[in-house]
Amino acid sequence: MEVLQEEQERLSKKDDLSSGVKDVQKTIDMLIKARSSISDNPSSASVTLAKLQNPVRQSLDCINSDLKEVYKGLGNYSKALDKKFKGKPLPTTDYDMLSTQPSLINRAIGMHLLREGQFSVASMFLTEASAKPLRTAMTPNDPKPRDHLGQDQGMSQLSSEGLRKQFADMYHILDEMRNKKNLIPAAIWARVNSADLEARGSNLEFELGRLQFVWLFTGAHVQFDPSRVSECQQAALTYARQEFVDFQGKYLREIQQLIGAMAFCTNLQQSPYRHIFLNNDAWEELATSFTREFCSLLGLSADSPLYIASTAGAIALPTLLKLQNIMKEKHTEWTTQHELPVEIPLPPAYQFHSIFVCPVSKEQTTDLNPPMMMPCGHVIAHESLLRLSKNTRFKCPYCPGESHPRDAKKVFL
Repeated sequence: MEVLQEEQERLSKKDDLSSGVKDVQKTIDMLIKARSSISDNPSSASVTLAKLQNPVRQSLDCINSDLKEVYKGLGNYSKALDKKFKGKPLPTTDYDMLSTQPSLINRAIGMHLLREGQFSVASMFLTEASAKPLRTAMTPNDPKPRDHLGQDQGMSQLSSEGLRKQFADMYHILDEMRNKKNLIPAAIWARVNSADLEARGSNLEFELGRLQFVWLFTGAHVQFDPSRVSECQQAALTYARQEFVDFQGKYLREIQQLIGAMAFCTNLQQSPYRHIFLNNDAWEELATSFTREFCSLLGLSADSPLYIASTAGAIALPTLLKLQNIMKEKHTEWTTQHELPVEIPLPPAYQFHSIFVCPVSKEQTTDLNPPMMMPCGHVIAHESLLRLSKNTRFKCPYCPGESHPRDAKKVFL
């Protein structure tokens, strides 16, 4: 997958079509001018068209030259895809549980577009998805196919102006933060939602204040004029006195570090506070934290579910393809729809739910077969517990301890 990622990065660097767009517009302007000239003087049509041939040919050559690098990048990326997945067909759709949920797929796509700030594209997609809803596909392994045609599945919420305005506000705040180093809109939003952030245990409001203090202290607002060092320190101290009063109870130590750093103003590079004042990633880290908290208050995850699902699927695809080939060779079938027959090694960032595999049966526990903790502290699945005990006292399979099934406690993951 590293080769694909490298080709994709190269392609993204060559996708600037601004020069090509300018050349196309130039050609269109020439054609419009020629049309107007012929309309005004029809007898000059042959002369006008003759004069137009070379400029148009040159313009088309420029357009082809502009697109050459893009076509080359697309070709290399296509070759990398073919090489990586050559002779590897996609898994069959016999167990495609999403084929009966077209509205959920549309909702995920619409939400992803909104989260990415593509509001016009999202509006057009949602309009077309609502006007031309997909029919529910029936899979042979779905015992009771359900027709979700006409069910809203949250599509009206995505179409609401309120949700779009909230994401527009988020992108405005992020633009001010990242590109203009302006924390005031984010600070105002955090103050308005202070109660909700406090209930979540978030420290975003203080982090915004701390970065504002650092910004003032380091003189970033005056492009670090050495003659104004004392002025910058005074501005930071004044800001701390005004804004940090409400944070003393919870963040007293952090505030003391900020104020104590003033003693090292001439040598921050060698000071114990270097990681606070000379952190090049501070703005991007705070922007990520702000995005996470903003989405959380909307009841959404920090990352796009569509992006997470697509990435996890791409990681799992080689294993599933190998499984499909094995089942085909051995003439076996996948008998369980609600769990995978093999373990898929996903990165920690893509593991959202705790699981427990019974050490006796080697099966993953479910709501119907929950994990049970015996008095000795060892945990096995409920079915294994009943099988071992037979409703009488039994010995733990991993230690000498004995107990009765009624003494076991259900473990909630």
